[in-house]
Amino acid sequence: QVQLVESGGGLVQAGGSLRLSCAASGRTFRSYAMAWFRQAPGKEREFVATISGSGGVTYYPDSVKGRFTISRDNAQNTVYLQMNSLTPEDTAVYYCAASKVYGRTNVVQYDYWGQGTQVTVSS
Repeated sequence: QVQLVESGGGLVQAGGSLRLSCAASGRTFRSYAMAWFRQAPGKEREFVATISGSGGVTYYPDSVKGRFTISRDNAQNTVYLQMNSLTPEDTAVYYCAASKVYGRTNVVQYDYWGQGTQVTVSS
C-alpha cells in the first residue's frame, strides 16, 4: 500500500513557475515508477510526466516537454514536478500516481493516487 500526498499548488501569473511535491509513505518507494497527471474542469485527466524508480529515466508529452521537469528523492520518498513558463492552459488539479511499471501514460494503469493539488495560472 502506498499513500501519496501532494503539495505546492497555488496561484501564479503566466510565465511564472511552481514546484509541486508528492510525499509517499512506505519503504518500497523506489520500486515504483511515479507520474504526474492533471485534470482541468470539464476535461479528462491527462498524463504530464513520469519517472522510473531509480530516477534515471523520464518521459513527457509534447505539451509540457522543455517546460516541466520531474525528479525524485528516494531517500525522502518524494517526487517533484518543477513547472516553468506556465500558461493559463496549465491550470488544473495536479495528481501524483504510482505504478510498479515504468512508462505508463494511461490513468487506468496506475495503482495509487494522491488527492491532488490545485494549480491556477492567471493571464
